[in-house]
Amino acid sequence: MSFTAALLMLAGATPAADYRARLPEDEVMYFMLPDRFENGDRSNDRGGLTGDRLKTGYDPTSKAFFNGGDLKGLTARLDYIQGMGVTAIWLGPIFKNKPVQGGPGSESAGYHGYWVTDFTTVDPHLGTDADMKTFVDAAHARGIKVYMDIIANHTADVIAYRECPKSSCAYRSRADYPYQRRGELSGPAINAGFAGDQVQTAANFAKLTDPTYAYTPFVQKDEAAIKVPAWLNDVTLYHNRGNTTFSNESSTMGDFVGLDDLMTEHPKVVSGMIDIFGSWIDRYGIDGFRIDTAKHVNPEFWQAFVPAMAARAKARGIPNFHIFGEVYTDSLDPGQLARHTRIDKLPTVLDFAFRAAVLSTVAGPRGTDQFEQLFAGDALYEGGEETARRLPTFTGNHDAGRFAFYVRKGFPAADDSEVLKRVNLGHAMMFLLRGVPVVYSGDEQGFAGDGGDQDARETLFASKVASYNDNKLVGTTATTATDNFVTTHPIYLALSDMARMRAAEPALRRGKQTLRARTDKPGLFAVSRLLDGREVLVAFNTSTNPLEANVEVEVGSLAFASLHGNCAPAASAPGSVRVKIAPLDYVVCAAGTAQ
Repeated sequence: MSFTAALLMLAGATPAADYRARLPEDEVMYFMLPDRFENGDRSNDRGGLTGDRLKTGYDPTSKAFFNGGDLKGLTARLDYIQGMGVTAIWLGPIFKNKPVQGGPGSESAGYHGYWVTDFTTVDPHLGTDADMKTFVDAAHARGIKVYMDIIANHTADVIAYRECPKSSCAYRSRADYPYQRRGELSGPAINAGFAGDQVQTAANFAKLTDPTYAYTPFVQKDEAAIKVPAWLNDVTLYHNRGNTTFSNESSTMGDFVGLDDLMTEHPKVVSGMIDIFGSWIDRYGIDGFRIDTAKHVNPEFWQAFVPAMAARAKARGIPNFHIFGEVYTDSLDPGQLARHTRIDKLPTVLDFAFRAAVLSTVAGPRGTDQFEQLFAGDALYEGGEETARRLPTFTGNHDAGRFAFYVRKGFPAADDSEVLKRVNLGHAMMFLLRGVPVVYSGDEQGFAGDGGDQDARETLFASKVASYNDNKLVGTTATTATDNFVTTHPIYLALSDMARMRAAEPALRRGKQTLRARTDKPGLFAVSRLLDGREVLVAFNTSTNPLEANVEVEVGSLAFASLHGNCAPAASAPGSVRVKIAPLDYVVCAAGTAQ
């Protein structure tokens, strides 16, 4: 029986019919950029375009261009994905992109999917709409959910400014460049009667007809109708204020590295985006959305968008539609994330604070009290601990870089064995602590990368990129120059075991988390997961020395079974059990029903 089938049985469902009965916290997620996973159809590598890489976007020798992966390749590898216990696939953006952007000498391709020109169809480099349907149907037939990566903040860089090259246009604020005047409070009045972007009514925005309040935007003739749906070609629906500084008002109104920043305060944009992404639910039965650059959009947009998507999904027979926003931060402070669930009303957000805690304790020298600080903030989320259990947790990704890279950076003298142990320990925290684990494609094969962004986007199929192929992988002597779909890789096997524990123990998915032990130096961190009288004790050792300690448990938990590691068969006394944990390892001890 597959992991997915086992999980569905625990949820009282059958794989073919009722996989949607699972709650978001029941899932094990796998995230990939389709271009960097598997090439199933070489005829679409150039996206139907002709010419060199600056025309087609395709260059398999470059980390900055399309490498050839597609939806057919993904569909063909569903056995591999399901084999490690994955129950939900987070699919990087598949919308049609502008093939190439950037000035002379700094060009790169939209292989990652975040430079959208057509929100209604699949990028031809990745396949066809029919390929998308085949993939989603095949995943659903296995009981695997599909989450789409979506973008509402911006489109591809199509709009230019008369005053300066787009990439170097400084942000011009509402104070210095009001909507009703041209520059520095001088010049002829424009947009008379516009009451400001806080009055978000159709009648008010109908008065905002002149987009030249900060810069003079224009579009080249050959790109005048490039965006789909057609309303996206209207330059008055963009902020046109220059590049964001990622602070103050520019955070939601500035161009994200030159990308055209949508005026998401505008009712036309709100309704247009609801129509766009609602149609993907209608057409394919998508199970959830990861929202790119969510913190760079005004809260009112999400307050309208989220309930509209939930209603659209419910009407399609999808009761547990999962929405999680990207609120990028390197901080351990959960308050920076939680505010977006309270103010923006996002159901959940990616748990960047969790990543920060794991980096500081497993890929760094800090004590395990970092986790106490992290989990104390769970009450800050809208919905409190229940919401925190639904936060997608991760240790690395396509933007921030791979966890193994940071392990080697934090412990440069560590040998291969120690690096592998630390990588697996970080994954164990992700699978066994509260939250929804997200495995980044390639991590299960020991990919380590050279840093963030393009340096962390290796292909699982054989790569021709020299800067990928010279990397030293973790847990194997292989390189990225060959296919890496090895189901006997030690990390792949470890993840499979972790997924099996989550599937078998509802407390590890849905249970309340209670702190049991932490220290101000590397060493013990322990929690209990409690559900319906069932206690599962999870204890980690982040030090390079074996440890033995008494850990508090429920007084009714008197006998224990080992799910991983060596657990004492019985409590030392009511309310206490002794744990022995090897260096950089963990134990999972399941108690009987509390008396």
